[in-house]
Amino acid sequence: SSSRKPIIVQIHHGPPSIYQLIPKKELIGTLTRVTIGEKDASKTNKTILLVGETGAGKSTMINALFNYAVGGKFEDEVWFQIVEEEQRSQTESQTSDVVVYQMFGFEGQTLPFSLTIIDTPGFGSTRGFKEDVSVSRRLFDLFRSEDGVHEINAVGLVMKASDNRLSDRLKYIFDSVTSLFGKDLEKNIVALVTHSDGKPPLNVIKALENAEIKCSRDEMNQPVHFMFNNQQIEQRNRTDKDQDGSKYSWDFTKEEMGRLKEFLKKTKPQPLKTTVEVLNERIRLEACIQNLEQRIELTELKQNELKQIEEAYNKHEEEMKENQNFTIEVDEVSKEKEPVKGGKWGLVFLEGAITCSVCEENCHYPGCTMARKPGHCEVMKRDHCKVCTNRCHVSNHVKENWIYVIKTKKVQKTLEDVKAKYDKNKEECEKKSSLLENLKQETINLTAERASLLDEAYNHVIRLKQIALNVNSGNTFKHLDFLIKKMKEKGDQEKLKVLQELKIRMDKRQ
Repeated sequence: SSSRKPIIVQIHHGPPSIYQLIPKKELIGTLTRVTIGEKDASKTNKTILLVGETGAGKSTMINALFNYAVGGKFEDEVWFQIVEEEQRSQTESQTSDVVVYQMFGFEGQTLPFSLTIIDTPGFGSTRGFKEDVSVSRRLFDLFRSEDGVHEINAVGLVMKASDNRLSDRLKYIFDSVTSLFGKDLEKNIVALVTHSDGKPPLNVIKALENAEIKCSRDEMNQPVHFMFNNQQIEQRNRTDKDQDGSKYSWDFTKEEMGRLKEFLKKTKPQPLKTTVEVLNERIRLEACIQNLEQRIELTELKQNELKQIEEAYNKHEEEMKENQNFTIEVDEVSKEKEPVKGGKWGLVFLEGAITCSVCEENCHYPGCTMARKPGHCEVMKRDHCKVCTNRCHVSNHVKENWIYVIKTKKVQKTLEDVKAKYDKNKEECEKKSSLLENLKQETINLTAERASLLDEAYNHVIRLKQIALNVNSGNTFKHLDFLIKKMKEKGDQEKLKVLQELKIRMDKRQ
């Protein structure tokens, strides 16, 4: 199709003259999409996902890629920017928006393909773990939406040439991102070295090796890397020496851009089917464990209630039989609905909770964003919930801005009250010799349910370990201590050992 010229505003007279492009912008769910030019169906598309700390130079790299794509030359003394300065500062300081830049057909284009760049400025933000989980969620929304991204050609780990080690935060960022992907993406991960003087980036290579970062390797078994200078927009003086220095910076960056182009051309794109599977598994794991934590709390409180009844019954049995109005005090457990924050986008809850009205349980909260209704949520599989107790049909679930919370309150109970609650089935009751047997059986049932839930959570972790390129995400790490503690209580030594070994490996990476 014909190219559409974007609006261009000169913001600096130079040399070089700097022009700001005002591209088409749109919100796609929780993401921002920036489009330049018009899609050409005859051209293939290559997608790069950029990751790195704030200030590493991702924005300048995106601009450099665009200038290379339009065939910019040093002699032209012109530089185009597609990342707006205002947007850049806001993105880095206030939000965790994922921005998708789509570079389609335009005049002077030198690339044989269109280019999609996904920028993730929120990773490693000072706002911490919750913010980074939000970025992971937004990437997931992008990967699974119909008009989103379904394959990745390269994941670019953006590092400064001076970085001689990976900071704890940078390592955390890399772990967070690689944990999003399946093992099949390792050959597509490359280092993009910014602020380079053109010399081999020995610091960066050593830092990647020491941190054991999984990535593509060259014929020398070194991490595949591309170098870029960030001085293209610096004011050029008219001295020959300065001109030569500026031209060298421009030329080696252009040469490296050419190498990156060849890498994108020859490297097999990785479909994100496994990635979506990994993310689904992570979301189910999170939902399963959160549900498990609440149900364990519920079983423990119920067991305490049963213990109180049993002790009071043993102590006052004769009095209760003689006096029907004789009461005992117990901490009765119940569930109540409690409002939660539930922001809307259009008619959809961006934040809300998927709950089961039959089990009265929270199946997915927090984190359920793009699901318009329960059937769209990741915890559903083949129209049934993978989280709630009875694996209920999707029709028994709602997405609202409230959750179930567990409450206890002291109540007075008579013998008849107790029997009505625990002798629910008369036929079963006749088979049992006493109310105490019913209470004992109820306790056994609660213990078995807890064990079953714990095994399910364990299976999620093992599945994740099998398919994920890296399981060292804060998401998984956060739950290991809980699982280890409960597995110890259960006494399953074999599974406990597997979890402890996984935690030791993850501890080494922290």
